[in-house]
Amino acid sequence: MNYSEIISALDHATGFDLFRLQSAIRLMLDDPKRIIEVKKAIQIGGIVEYFDTSENRIISARVLKFQRARVDVENLEDGTRWSIPYYAINIHKVDTTIVERRKKQGLGRTEISIGETVGFIDGENREQYGKVIRLNQKTVTVENETMGWRVPYSMLFKVLEEARGELSSL
Repeated sequence: MNYSEIISALDHATGFDLFRLQSAIRLMLDDPKRIIEVKKAIQIGGIVEYFDTSENRIISARVLKFQRARVDVENLEDGTRWSIPYYAINIHKVDTTIVERRKKQGLGRTEISIGETVGFIDGENREQYGKVIRLNQKTVTVENETMGWRVPYSMLFKVLEEARGELSSL
């Protein structure tokens, strides 16, 4: 499924349209057939990927325990334990990237994930680079070794992988 196309199609939907779709999707997510499909695809001790909405990215985790509608997992990066819904698990390894089609500059909220390196031009017209540590409603909290900023999405740009290596060697 191309999430970018879906988001683009929904761009002109009203709040009520989105609310109604959310209600229908909620019923589909809670369908026992979908839960059984995920339970069959995973096992205790196995490694899974799930989508974390607060970080807007895929997280790798170890399965600890099955519950009726949720599964207990341990984040492989930091060891924290979470109880997540089965539907958050990406059993089909689909690409979760969403690229917003806009005429504006900058990045959209769905285009940035916690832990990503981004850049922006500061108030003194210097390029700054840092790691995203929080996604706020209108801004992103970005930190580097020396400082932290709250930067509007419209001022951000992605940093290429090659540049990340150069940044970490500084």
